[in-house]
Amino acid sequence: MTTSPSPQVPEPGFRQSVDMMFNHAVALMDLPSGLKEKIRVCNATYTVRFGVRLRGQIQTFTGYRAIHSEHTEPVKGGIRYAMGVHQDEVEALAALMTYKCALVEAPFGGSKGGLRIDPRQYEEHELEAITRRFAYELIKRDLIHPSQNVPAPDMGTGEREMAWIADQYARIQTTDINARACVTGKPLNAGGIQGRVEATGRGVQYALREFFRHPDDMAEAGLTGTLDGKRIIVQGLGNVGYHAAKFLSEEDGARIVAVIEHDGGVIDPSGIDIESLRLWIAEHGGVRDYPHAQVVPDGAVLLEEPCDILVPAALEGVINLENAERIRAKLVIEAANGPVTAGADEVLRRRGILVIPDLYANAGGVTVSYFEWVKNLGHIRFGRMQRRQEEARHQLVVDELERIVSSMGNGMTLSEGFKTQYLRGAGELELVRSGLDDTMRTAYQSMSALWRRRADVPDLRTAAYIVAIGRVAESYRAKGL
Repeated sequence: MTTSPSPQVPEPGFRQSVDMMFNHAVALMDLPSGLKEKIRVCNATYTVRFGVRLRGQIQTFTGYRAIHSEHTEPVKGGIRYAMGVHQDEVEALAALMTYKCALVEAPFGGSKGGLRIDPRQYEEHELEAITRRFAYELIKRDLIHPSQNVPAPDMGTGEREMAWIADQYARIQTTDINARACVTGKPLNAGGIQGRVEATGRGVQYALREFFRHPDDMAEAGLTGTLDGKRIIVQGLGNVGYHAAKFLSEEDGARIVAVIEHDGGVIDPSGIDIESLRLWIAEHGGVRDYPHAQVVPDGAVLLEEPCDILVPAALEGVINLENAERIRAKLVIEAANGPVTAGADEVLRRRGILVIPDLYANAGGVTVSYFEWVKNLGHIRFGRMQRRQEEARHQLVVDELERIVSSMGNGMTLSEGFKTQYLRGAGELELVRSGLDDTMRTAYQSMSALWRRRADVPDLRTAAYIVAIGRVAESYRAKGL
């Protein structure tokens, strides 16, 4: 029987949830109380208010840039455009960035930015004017800088906005040879890197693949076998949810049985064609009247459908004290930031539902942003120096193998498919995916090993926080704190 949460147990806010999860982890660590507090608090938050003349009048906008931790610099974190942006949100997101970067060993502190705006209400040229002015306000305070603070896309922003920011920085800092490294997530022709758009969704795929390489962890969730045939529900078919769903269904054989969007949801137990649904949403603005699956007007109820894996890939707090008792997934992987509240996290753990936490699961974006930043500082794309030399060395091996096989006189030959794949040297996209895969594997292994080793660590989230906080603490100790 389902019961509603007691009114005496209020739902924690996003920032409260992050602090609660942090406190739960540090209680299991041997750290001085002063160092714990230094790591927990947000170092600084800047609020900027600026005017832009639009449609014959001046409109005033409010933006934020929070710097959570400068244990290593630059600090890193996206900029989101949404009407719900506020100081507590960006500070919570900045804290998550600190722990996320530490967990995947990206050499950044945590930061986050936001602009209180609904981008759908403005024409492209208006958004450009707003973005450039916001960037100017941050640049002149060194809150956008290749060696101090490096933004990236987030909800409501993308390659286009990052290109505007990079160009604005270059216009102001005309002699900075590393100007392109001031922001990541740029288009390829503006200094971006192949694989960045897909990176967070691809990271979710690699995270699940690594999870399925750990039978003991799978057993905790009541799962067996591989991803092939697993029933997956995706909440949010934006950039992250779309790529995760696409890769898991097309490359791993999983079935996307339901998708939840802002105007409802669709469900089909036999599996949803993600490309078809994506095109429909792009053309019609939502899932309403989608003809190839059952449309459910109240999409949130689909979170409670039985499935093997639930992928919340949109907003924070979608799994909370109100619905946590009704979640029927075996595994929840947090593709979004903070989709499970601290209260709901305890409910899911009590019910035996395993959660792969956000500070690991959605770290693909910052990992590939790190690669882009390194590329911009190196002023050369990955693979340019070694690809053809690698192909030439492989050609020598193929030629020798073919000579040996031919001399045996048994009519055997090397298959064309083998030769094509073996001879092709790794380009930028292959190298980016390889680096991301290695990062996601290594990070998962570090938190899983801790979880397995210590009986007092109850879940993967706590293990991830302990690993991350430990690394931040070591950085501060190295600085003499």
